[in-house]
Amino acid sequence: MLWSGRTAKKDRLGAELIFRALFYFGLISLLALPGQNRFWSPGKFANWSLVALVALGLSFTWWARIHLGRLWSDRVVTKEGHHVIDTGPYRIVRHPIYSGLLLAAFATAIETATLVALIGAAAVTVAFIVKAKREEHFLRAELGASAYDGYARNTAMLAPFVRRSSHQAGRS
Repeated sequence: MLWSGRTAKKDRLGAELIFRALFYFGLISLLALPGQNRFWSPGKFANWSLVALVALGLSFTWWARIHLGRLWSDRVVTKEGHHVIDTGPYRIVRHPIYSGLLLAAFATAIETATLVALIGAAAVTVAFIVKAKREEHFLRAELGASAYDGYARNTAMLAPFVRRSSHQAGRS
């Protein structure tokens, strides 16, 4: 496959289905009924600032996807030759694709300014946190704790500069 290398091992399908159900619920909620029962109406400057944040989030996601190269998958898997990537956007956060999508989701929810959109952004956040933890557990088991724990201790999971203690990082 052009965009992704050959899969060596996959995580449980059931866990992936739970992620996808929560993610799509959040996405549909985030994009449903724009303009209905708005909490506020951001001004023109705020709207364009939020559009810029969406573009920034999606650009960060794209950079991470390109940087990951053939190790990318939309599911929790290991690829042939899989190893920890700790350069480019992966130097900033361990899950930059998720981080960029979350920035775009929250900027969209703030601009939409509805309870349904905020619930959607929250659901997408929960979905990505659960998937990120599942992915880290899977990678730690497949690549070995020695290959992953140092990276996890030194790099934030989703939000730059937000790190857990080194003792907790090895247990996620």
